[in-house]
Amino acid sequence: MTGIPAKLGTRRSTMATSQSRMVADAITERTGQAIELELITSFGDVTKAHLTQLGGTGVFVNALRDELVAGTIDFAVHSLKDLPTAPADGLVLAAIPERDDPRDALCARDGLAFADLPAGARVGTGSPRRVAQLAALRPDLTYLPIRGNAETRLGKVTSGELDAVVLAYAGLGRVGRTDDVTDVFEPEQMLPAPGQGALAVECSVERRDGDLAYLATVDHPATRAAVVAERTVLSELEAGCAAPVGAYAEYDAGTGSLRLRAAVVSTDGATSVRRERTADLASPGDLDAATALGRDLARQMIDEGADRIVAEAFAERDTP
Repeated sequence: MTGIPAKLGTRRSTMATSQSRMVADAITERTGQAIELELITSFGDVTKAHLTQLGGTGVFVNALRDELVAGTIDFAVHSLKDLPTAPADGLVLAAIPERDDPRDALCARDGLAFADLPAGARVGTGSPRRVAQLAALRPDLTYLPIRGNAETRLGKVTSGELDAVVLAYAGLGRVGRTDDVTDVFEPEQMLPAPGQGALAVECSVERRDGDLAYLATVDHPATRAAVVAERTVLSELEAGCAAPVGAYAEYDAGTGSLRLRAAVVSTDGATSVRRERTADLASPGDLDAATALGRDLARQMIDEGADRIVAEAFAERDTP
């Protein structure tokens, strides 16, 4: 470690810089290493296309990864749910900090809860996963695709363009907008995206155990095991972050077990495959057991038609 500040690459949005600063402050507190943020614009930040049109995978992270490979930044912080499940050549997830609240949240006009929205109410979200699970709960509402940062989306409710929007609770917390939340979806109602609420610290493989070994001080083994199980489900289904797949794993420190729940839901909410499994872990960071848990659950779901639901959702997305 040197007195020279490390360069942390982050997207420019308020949410991205806020969460990156959280990680930087935690590292500095634990190690004394000074860190400065390098603001980088990703393709996902500038394109006007909806996430579903882009396929989702990598649009928010590729620019940061390019800078890592070029060596212009030392490490990067991502929202884990934005990361493709396939590893990037030469890069490694050096740390996954302890997860924030993984749930989805409703921000509606007049303080309305989800159950109290009138039939036909316009609900905005850019996530096919959310649309599918929300439609399964309330097919009488109108779900509209939206883009933009949290402030932009919340503004559509304030202006009256939409009756409500659905966003990640953790993200709202990071930009100081939890007062806008009018309802929160428990996992029993709507499973979050794999990795939702978690952050990923990425650097080059060569530097992880060298001059950037201090990044491991913010790693949280139980969170890493949980998100590995969730992302394995996504990988086995050959689905990306724009697919209607929800997965959530919880580690029980008392029993040493990891409970994994997953759901694949058709776009209209009419058809779904929902399953759960539990596995005992040798330690909170037992990634082999977590991977096996995700793989076994995904294969069971595939046997029950989950892969067909994913394929149909992609076909609908690609149809002009």
